[in-house]
Amino acid sequence: MAQTAELVIARHGEAACNVAGIVGGPHGCTGLTDRGRHQVTRLAARLATEHAARPYSAFYSTPRLRVVQTVEIITQVLHLPPTVEPELRGPDHGDADGRPWADVKTAFQGPPQHAPDVPYANGSETWNQYLDRATKALQQILARHEGQRILIAAHGETIEAANNLLLALPRNACLRLGFVTDHASVTRWQRPTSRFGRTIWQLAAHNDTRHLEPGQ
Repeated sequence: MAQTAELVIARHGEAACNVAGIVGGPHGCTGLTDRGRHQVTRLAARLATEHAARPYSAFYSTPRLRVVQTVEIITQVLHLPPTVEPELRGPDHGDADGRPWADVKTAFQGPPQHAPDVPYANGSETWNQYLDRATKALQQILARHEGQRILIAAHGETIEAANNLLLALPRNACLRLGFVTDHASVTRWQRPTSRFGRTIWQLAAHNDTRHLEPGQ
C-alpha cells in the first residue's frame, strides 16, 4: 500500500503585532512575545515527537520575523533544516504595514476578505492576489515532495490558502465558514491512496492545540 502523503502547517506563536493589533508586514512585525515563545516551545516538543515516530521529509518557513523566530525554536529540537519560501509570506500590506488594523479595516469598511478583488491599502495585494500566490507556492511544494510528509511553519492566512486549495473551496469560503486558527496550532491534511489508486486530500485536524497548556 502506498504511504499516506501529509501536509502539516504549524502557525507561529503569539507575536507583538498580534497583541497590539498592528498590521504585521516586514516593518510592523517585531517578533514573538514571551508568551509566544512559550507556546512554540510546547509546539516544538510535539513536532519532535511526531518527527521521531515518522520523520518529516521537508520543513518550510515563511520569511516574516514571527515565523523565523518560531522556526528557530522548532529547529532546536527537530534538527531538520528549514527552507524559506518567500512566496508563502503573509499578504503584502503596502502602506498598511505597521498601522493599526482597526484603522485599516475602518477605512476599507471590513477585512481584506470582504472585498477580495480590491486592494485594502495603497500598494497592498488584494485578498485574491494573495490566495493565488500562496496556493501556487503550496502546489509547487506538494509536487516537489509527492507522497511525502511535509511540515510548514507559517501564518493563519497560509492555512486559509491550504483549505481553499486542498478542499477545493471557493476563495472566500474560509471567511464564510468561520475557520479559527490559534497561535502555535497544528492543522493537518492527509492524502491516503486506496487500493484502487485513488487519492483525495482530507482535512484530518484543524486548529489542534492539545499540546498547549490551558490559557496558553
